[in-house]
Amino acid sequence: MSQKIEGSTPLPAVHSTGQVGRAAAAGADRSSPVESVQAGDSLRLTGEATSLQALQRELSAAPAVDSARVEQVKQALEAGTYRIDPAKIAERMLDMDKLLG
Repeated sequence: MSQKIEGSTPLPAVHSTGQVGRAAAAGADRSSPVESVQAGDSLRLTGEATSLQALQRELSAAPAVDSARVEQVKQALEAGTYRIDPAKIAERMLDMDKLLG
């Protein structure tokens, strides 16, 4: 029993004539590197994507922790002079919520 789908035309077959990208036969020597296919497509990044890449490079080069600031807070805690400003903390939490939401 066969069913025919009306309205669709078969896609033409695409044949490759070069060796690039072909699989090696079973038992063939696979010690040499496989060559990549040269793509005809191109990619152009938007200004925003380029800026994000630059920012990512900048952030990855920066240290994860500001050692000088950590030392300042440590000394202030030890001296008992570290002050917590609840209003400033709340303000920054709301700012972060606006950015995320």
